[in-house]
Formats: sequence, structure tokens, C-alpha cells
Amino acid sequence: MEWYQYLAAFFSGAFLANAVPHYVKGICGDKFPTPFAKPPGKGLSSAVINVLWGLLNILIGYVLWHVSHIKPGNHPGMAVFFVGVVLMSLMLSNNFTKKDKE
Repeated sequence: MEWYQYLAAFFSGAFLANAVPHYVKGICGDKFPTPFAKPPGKGLSSAVINVLWGLLNILIGYVLWHVSHIKPGNHPGMAVFFVGVVLMSLMLSNNFTKKDKE
């Protein structure tokens, strides 16, 4: 794999991890922070905005997945993808833990 394919794999994992909370909260009808809220990332956006934001993250993650050319037997590529998932998940859990306290 080329270096940019590893970068695409990492960000594919990050975008797909970010899609999960927004899409799930949105389809549940709950308000949840997005970059479009006031203040960005701290205020609450509507369920519709969260669904759309989650779908956009899924689309970007999917495109990056294809750019990375990750295949099941490509262990280094899969590892980089999952590092992106783990790091984004930990960052989001830390950030969203504070959402109800502010």
C-alpha cells in the first residue's frame, strides 16, 4: 500500500466511528451536538441534522475505504483502519461525556 492509502484507511475508520453516535441519536429522535450547533460541538442540533451529519460521515468513510484499497487479508491496512476507529471513539467518548455537564 502507498502512504496515502494508509492515511485514507485511518480517516475512513475515524469518519465511520463518528457516524455512529450522530446517526443513532438522529434516528432515535434525540438532539445531539454537531459542528453546526451553537456553540459548535457543544450545543444541541436537531435529530434531522444528526441523521444528515451521520450519513455524510458514512459516505466520506465509505469513499475513503475504497481509496485505501483495504482488503480482509491486508493486516497492516486493517490495523490502521481500526486505529482510526479507536482513536476517534475515545476522543468522542471524552467529548460527549461533557455534553450534559455544561
